[in-house]
Amino acid sequence: MPVANHIEKVRERLRRGEFPSEAAVSQGVVLPSLHELGWPVFDTNVVIPEYSVEGRRVDFALCHPVNRRPLMFIEVKKVKVGISDGADRQLFEYAFLQGVPMAIFTNGQEWNFYLPGEQGRYDERRVYKLDLLERDIEESVYRLERYLQYERVCSGEALKAARSDYQNVARAREIEAALPKAWKSLLEEPDSLLLELLADKVEDLCGYKPDLDVCSRFITTVMRKHVDVPPQYPTLPRTRNPLPAERIETDNWVRAGSECFIMFEGKTYKPGSAIETMLKLFQLLAEADPGFLDRFAAMKHGSKRKYIARNSLELYPDRPDLAKQRSVEIIPGWWMGKNYSKSYIKHIIEMALGIVSPTLRAKIQYEL
Repeated sequence: MPVANHIEKVRERLRRGEFPSEAAVSQGVVLPSLHELGWPVFDTNVVIPEYSVEGRRVDFALCHPVNRRPLMFIEVKKVKVGISDGADRQLFEYAFLQGVPMAIFTNGQEWNFYLPGEQGRYDERRVYKLDLLERDIEESVYRLERYLQYERVCSGEALKAARSDYQNVARAREIEAALPKAWKSLLEEPDSLLLELLADKVEDLCGYKPDLDVCSRFITTVMRKHVDVPPQYPTLPRTRNPLPAERIETDNWVRAGSECFIMFEGKTYKPGSAIETMLKLFQLLAEADPGFLDRFAAMKHGSKRKYIARNSLELYPDRPDLAKQRSVEIIPGWWMGKNYSKSYIKHIIEMALGIVSPTLRAKIQYEL
């Protein structure tokens, strides 16, 4: 592999410090590399040194052999000189003025490939940073040939590949920026599936499965105190015969469901838990308002889950096990999920009461 052999020689000379100046980098690294990549380095109509741009100069302009338009600019610095914002800015200005889609900034050891016309800060328009001493030879060969091989540059394949890689880099950067926000949002308003995962893990560890409201308050406390485990979290005996989650009494984490009630048209209902309260309330609303369930189902629900649906599988996408185990039929033909924290249940109930008539709403009181 001629390119691989060339890179190995350059690496050895870099380690010996044989490129003390920009001219040495140009003559000893850049031009030999271009030659190995197929560029006619002695044709000054294709590889133009000291290319003039509005009275200023770019170290090299790589041009199309037919129309001689610049396809790429290369700016060279000393090996010990890193890339600076000023150098980036200058190189991008040159590229913008000439409409050159790709630019390279190199000190012989580092090769930085940019797409000046893309969005973002200067450093965000870098497609790839290749360090010949840090990357293995195979990776170095791959990147140099991908972005800088003569035939690929002339055919447009190199630019196409660079733009594809830029999209991947930009996508990864946006994901990285969004992840902390998404995580914070999940912790501040936990989705029921997140709470269910936490509850399942607690059950695996100690044998007790907490109510989802317990998990929600735990996450809220962790967020507020910025600690891993609150000191008041109770230690439970390791047993595989737990009491129902609603009946485990602790200082702060679980309360019994005896507070729950519904008052509707002069009657009082006392379901045993918050989820049973929501189920009963939906049944009462469906009986009093025949179009209620259809209107509620048409509303925007959770990010991935529906609160009610005609098919229980719609309540837990990709989780048929949960659809079977943790859904309940409201009335024939309508299903509701039943693994929500108390705060989520209150949110769903308030959504429901918001779409009934004021007259019907005035007849309802409830407590969770």
